[in-house]
Amino acid sequence: MHTLGDSLSGTNLERAGDHNQRVTLQAVRAAGAPITRADIADLTGLTAPAIANITKRLLNDGMILKAGRQFGGRGQPATKLVVNPDGAFSIGLNIDRDHIAIVALDFLGNVRARACREVHFAMPDEVVAFFKAEVDKIVADKIIDLERLVGIGIGLPDDLGRVPVANRPDAYQVWSEIDVAALFNEVLPVPVYIENDAAAASIGEMQFGHGLRNRSFIYTIISAGLGGGLVIDGHYYRGADGRSGEIGFLPVKDENGQSQSLEDMVSLYALYDYLRKAGFEVSTPEDLENLPAEAQSRVDAWLDRAANHLFEPFLVMSCAINPEAHFIGGRLPATYIEALCTRLNRKFESYHGRIKTLAPVKRAELAVDAAARGAGILPFNDRYLPIREALMKTS
Repeated sequence: MHTLGDSLSGTNLERAGDHNQRVTLQAVRAAGAPITRADIADLTGLTAPAIANITKRLLNDGMILKAGRQFGGRGQPATKLVVNPDGAFSIGLNIDRDHIAIVALDFLGNVRARACREVHFAMPDEVVAFFKAEVDKIVADKIIDLERLVGIGIGLPDDLGRVPVANRPDAYQVWSEIDVAALFNEVLPVPVYIENDAAAASIGEMQFGHGLRNRSFIYTIISAGLGGGLVIDGHYYRGADGRSGEIGFLPVKDENGQSQSLEDMVSLYALYDYLRKAGFEVSTPEDLENLPAEAQSRVDAWLDRAANHLFEPFLVMSCAINPEAHFIGGRLPATYIEALCTRLNRKFESYHGRIKTLAPVKRAELAVDAAARGAGILPFNDRYLPIREALMKTS
């Protein structure tokens, strides 16, 4: 099993060369349009000969492609380069208490195949069977080139089998006792990368979402539970125990003055429970998108309550970290996330006179399938994209 953020030390020329190749590839990818070698040199600070050598290797390896020439300058027209979406592929899997989701990604982060099963407290054998069946379909349909499959990324909540939630079967604790990576290595013999689901979603947003334009941001994911992550100066910041940005277990008071965890008040499960108490039976995000009109006032009341509970934690994080933005993603329907962002930004407006640097709250670009897509990006992150770990020896 590979994990991101192992203990690190030192650097050497070989790894510096690898880092320069990663930076060059990132420059081509982040451009979003065909880019010349001269532009890459300007963006990276590397010399023209270095860029020429690196791009030659990347072309030979099939990671980038030529995309015409740029005319109008002096001398020979400059060749323009783009990332080859078929240069590498990965599979991302998100395991949570209320669903299983799988995506096949190309190197641009595009979803080539997707499947989701709405199932509460799926056991390991059920998840593996689902994964194998979907991989078999992907292979049979030739959706990706298995020769260029670089790994499987798995995003799942920390302590998945241990955290007490309503209706959790006792047997579900097995998720905190088994070797998750080994389960999937038997299906596909490629590296398996495991990460906290919120961290995976944050890394995905960093590499393929709003993070391409915002180097420092807070990410909050609203799924069956509530989690988060931090990206600072273009790097995912793990914290001492890999749980940066995790606000789900903060204590809050409910309407009766009883102490609850924040995720007991703000999560999909919290919303389902809130609606059930009003007589509306829901158990999936799709149910939320098909509610009767009379349920909307109940949803609006829950969004008001959620904004009230999130306001102080968001305010504290924004003041402490001073990010460019705060993104909300996850399986909460997009219209609900937008409405929640609007409520939070209105609350922040009253503080703008005293605090000038509050980050705007926005819906994440990778909000849908955020954890699965973020997990699928972990193999790319490890093999190809510029992260601090690329310069250092890992244990």
